[in-house]
Amino acid sequence: MTKNCLYGLLTLLVSLLMSACGGGRQDGVLLVGTEATYPPFEMTNEAGEIVGFDIDLIKAIAADQGLSLEFRDMDFDSLVPAVQGGNIDIAASGMSITPLRLQQVAFTDPYIEAGLVVAVGPQATKVRGVDDLKGLRIAVQQGTTGAAKAEALLAAKSVGSVKYFPNVSVAMMELLNGGVDAVINDKPVTEAFVARHPGKIKIVGDTLASDQYGFALAKGREELLAKLNAGLAKVKADGTWDQLSAQYFGDAAE
Repeated sequence: MTKNCLYGLLTLLVSLLMSACGGGRQDGVLLVGTEATYPPFEMTNEAGEIVGFDIDLIKAIAADQGLSLEFRDMDFDSLVPAVQGGNIDIAASGMSITPLRLQQVAFTDPYIEAGLVVAVGPQATKVRGVDDLKGLRIAVQQGTTGAAKAEALLAAKSVGSVKYFPNVSVAMMELLNGGVDAVINDKPVTEAFVARHPGKIKIVGDTLASDQYGFALAKGREELLAKLNAGLAKVKADGTWDQLSAQYFGDAAE
């Protein structure tokens, strides 16, 4: 079965499942899909509410533009097919703007700079960067730019193996438990894990690749895209973006 056929089947399956279990969407309410296991961008609080930088940012944009939002927690891999199938209106989930994704969906203007880093445990004293990963077990979240980077390293025989996990929290727990030797993931999220597990996880080496996050929506939705971009420009100009950055990242650097 070809990759295109498999992707088409995945899109159809997501569409059918969400139609069956998603319930009726209220008129005029935009459905936002997110994978709420990616702190500090999206996560659930003790009350079970979806919160995070992305969530507060898209809410601020919506408030500026007079838009109403409803949020749905989903697997990251299903977000792009769901956008394409019209099952959600926006994907707000720490999603990197990549050439492949730009073929599939439209993106807003970038709202934050991100980049890939290598995280290891404190026992990995000989690992100082990506050049020291040969023969090691690498954990990644499936469907991410970190996974793509790890696959390229594996093809070049620069790592020993790659293990895929449904979300980065599970990948990091595998690192903490000694099941893998390193995790390749986006820098802001990895820094959040380091802060929550002092002395147990550390970032080594330079940033492997720079990228930018954007909110994804279906191609052809030009009016919605224009509103999201206008709202994003407004919250950047009025200081809201800086306030959220300070709240979630401890600084306001883009």
